[in-house]
Amino acid sequence: MRHPTRPVSGRPGLSPADQPWPRRLLAAGIALLTGLSLVAAGPASSPASAAPAATYNYAEALQKSLFFYEAQQSGRLPDWNRVSWRGDSALTDGADVGLDLTGGWYDAGDHVKFGFPMAFSATMLAWGAVEYRSGYTASGQLPHLLNNLRFVNDYFIKAHPSANVLYGQVGKGDDDHKWWGPAEVMAMARPAYKIDASCGGADLAGETAAAMAASSMVFRPTDAAYADRLLGHARQLYTFADTVRKAYHECITDATSFYRSWSGWQDELVWAAIWLHRATGEASYLAKAESEYDKLGTENQSTTRSYKWTIAWDNKQFGAYVLLANLTGKQKYVDDANRWLDYWTVGVNGQRVPYSPGGMAVLDSWGALRYAANTSFAALVYSDKTTDTTRKARYHDFAVRQINYALGDNPRNSSYLIGFGANAPRNPHHRTAHGSWWDSQTVPVETRHTLYGAMVGGPSAANDAYSDSRSDYVMNEVATDYNAGFTSALVRLASEYGGSPLAGFPVAETPDIDELTVETTVMQAEPRATGLKAIVYNKSAFPARALTDGRFRYYFRPDGTGPVQVTAGYTQGCPSPTTAKQLSGDIWYVEVDCTGHTIAPAGQSQHRMEVQFKIGVPEGGTWDPTNDPSYQATAGPNRKVPLYSGTTRVWGDEPGPAVPDTTAPTVPGKPVASGLAPRSVTLNWAASTDTGGSGLAGYEVREFLVGNDVVVNRPVTGTTLTISTLLPERTYEFSVVARDGAGNTSAASAVLTVTTPPAGSADTTAPSVPGTPAASAVTATGLTLSWAASTDNVGVTGYRVYREAGTTDPLVGSPTGTTLAVSGLTASTAYQFYVVAVDAAGNTSAASAPVAVTTAAPPVGGTCTVGYATNDWSTGFTATVTITNSGTSAINGWTLRFSFPGGQTVSQGWSATVSQSGAAVTATNLSYNGTIAPGASVSFGFNGAHTGTNPKPTAFTVNNTACAVA
Repeated sequence: MRHPTRPVSGRPGLSPADQPWPRRLLAAGIALLTGLSLVAAGPASSPASAAPAATYNYAEALQKSLFFYEAQQSGRLPDWNRVSWRGDSALTDGADVGLDLTGGWYDAGDHVKFGFPMAFSATMLAWGAVEYRSGYTASGQLPHLLNNLRFVNDYFIKAHPSANVLYGQVGKGDDDHKWWGPAEVMAMARPAYKIDASCGGADLAGETAAAMAASSMVFRPTDAAYADRLLGHARQLYTFADTVRKAYHECITDATSFYRSWSGWQDELVWAAIWLHRATGEASYLAKAESEYDKLGTENQSTTRSYKWTIAWDNKQFGAYVLLANLTGKQKYVDDANRWLDYWTVGVNGQRVPYSPGGMAVLDSWGALRYAANTSFAALVYSDKTTDTTRKARYHDFAVRQINYALGDNPRNSSYLIGFGANAPRNPHHRTAHGSWWDSQTVPVETRHTLYGAMVGGPSAANDAYSDSRSDYVMNEVATDYNAGFTSALVRLASEYGGSPLAGFPVAETPDIDELTVETTVMQAEPRATGLKAIVYNKSAFPARALTDGRFRYYFRPDGTGPVQVTAGYTQGCPSPTTAKQLSGDIWYVEVDCTGHTIAPAGQSQHRMEVQFKIGVPEGGTWDPTNDPSYQATAGPNRKVPLYSGTTRVWGDEPGPAVPDTTAPTVPGKPVASGLAPRSVTLNWAASTDTGGSGLAGYEVREFLVGNDVVVNRPVTGTTLTISTLLPERTYEFSVVARDGAGNTSAASAVLTVTTPPAGSADTTAPSVPGTPAASAVTATGLTLSWAASTDNVGVTGYRVYREAGTTDPLVGSPTGTTLAVSGLTASTAYQFYVVAVDAAGNTSAASAPVAVTTAAPPVGGTCTVGYATNDWSTGFTATVTITNSGTSAINGWTLRFSFPGGQTVSQGWSATVSQSGAAVTATNLSYNGTIAPGASVSFGFNGAHTGTNPKPTAFTVNNTACAVA
């Protein structure tokens, strides 16, 4: 619970030392500190023991933490933004008040721009650079920090159009939170809210002044003009704050339920004055800070300055303790800083912040890691300046422990920084990272983007427990203020312990599914007409984007028996077609033009557009849809119906030649040898030609060592190849085969025979014959081979394992040791394997005797379990299917089959390719989820329709093997 203290003079009822409430206050209020507010201080040897040597790459963590701020950018993205899955958004912010208020940062996993925590985040980031600029330089992250600080300060400049006006919020909290979708396709109104001379906010204006003053110090060495501009705004804002002395939520009332400053505005008056003093060097600002300091909050019924909370978006007085102690050395500031940090480490008067068994300092349930990280950064700054050697070590080691806990040094051995370390969170409470097109936290099941560098809230109690659940916003919310002190702590630790940022970071993400598609269904198959339903789907997330100029074409052949009739049908919005146009020859098309209609990944209806129409001929005509280029008898995605955005094709294929290429290329010329050496030769040959339409794709050079039954195929795209793996004094035969784009191959060229010259005094002694391989661990799809080692006068460097297959024995593997695991075999199949030894000179032994082995029969069942759950409504449902590998071998590629017992139909799926034929449903893995390790699971889902009852399937197979039903 919050602890009341004496009201600030002149402001009845405001208690600036009250414990701040969490970042998201529900309108009804939430009691958050029950059971966490006070604990007896434990032995100093527990959480206050010496911190271990650093075991984390702090530079990488810093690199990723800064990247997170680019994922939070609103407005038009700058060229330097590195988040491949983000796009421009909220481009009309401020239009309702006649201003350009685009830019700035989205607060968390939502899309409101709350100026109060945004300014605090900027101040904390700037503070880290003021103290540890060399750490940013050494880690290569200074340009990224400067980019991000300039981006947010440019927004503050826009938000401060005149001396006594500051826009402190864009977007209405409740309206924003009702919708779950990506920032790029927001449709709700985003009102702008301000404070001014008639209704001011000293807390908001003061914090923004602090942010711009601190940032000016960061830009001063590289852009003095920009620093001066920021400082000019900071001065005006501080004067405004000092004059109005009112809480900003009284004016921007929508912020009350989200970011009300429960500590009041006194802390911002002190905090901002300190930063203006540091930025200007003017003594008057320091004097102002010190004169206002004694009005800061105290503990309940005490004159002792507050120490049982910490620096966060609400209360900055704890940061003021550290700054004034370091700036002046005066004892009262030192005492306040020591008392506060002692409460977080060894305790004060028998009370200390709660600690988990794993060593996490847990001040509050919501975003607990954020409080520990903020305190850690302040502790490091203070530790670097204090002359108290005991406290210097105590506070330093506390900070290292807390940051390391967040990076993975915890009982779960798990990182809480997304995209960093072991077992990092994958499901943050973040709309754009999730990538839903359904306005749903559960669709799709998997988060589509990696929100690199975002620190989640972490365990919500002092028990080290955590659940990676998107819906659990207490543990899994991310926010700009969560990362601010954390980022600054990371640059301090990188300065001390080193580390290196990742080269090539980040790697651009690629779409996980076809983002824009057209699905067709034959609604009426009549003798003289075909009735069609076409649905455009927009599931874009790379980045998300609205389709406002979409159109698609359905191609058909009229069959030459009377005029074509196109009849309009039901439409969700786009005009249903009534005419057809000729493309060329006998191919015609109808076009559905959706220009002016928005299809966006923003909801169940918003992400789709359905249009129905009928194509046919009048009475007496004939109609055969099966030869139509766009015809597809089975309902589902239809690539033969191309979709366009304006003039750009974004999905599907336009009609092409119907006759497949079955013509092989001409025979290449006989290869000619040049540059023949003991171990190499260069081959050239005359090119082939291809007239089948698919074009020449390349060649295969076939190399045969006379006296050996192994043929080596060497693919090449040109007509020249240098081979450098030959052996001296050996006879080789070479021929060339051409290959076209359809896979047709020519006959082989005439054979070239060459004999390599001697290699002088080089090693020509082959290794001894390896032992006959023995097979073990034989399964349906794999086995392990082992054999006795060869000997050699110089040394055996490895082995080649071959599988006997007739005239050409494929190479299975080239191990350096005497064992090889073989996979990808077929169940109940006989195989023979033999081994050849290779020495450093490239000499090969004679082949070993072969081993014959037959793979095991396929498992009868029990190696997979399938769970099937639905969420039903009226005549529709959403199904979630989970496949668990309960066997001992990985499943590499899966196809699930089952049958609906009640006439249900599938309309669309995600995380798998789902199709239906009658009652039979087939689901096949996508590229990213085809492998299921033993004990692991994958899930996919689909939407469907039922006729009033929705009985579940009772039997499932994976890769034709029966599975248990969960």
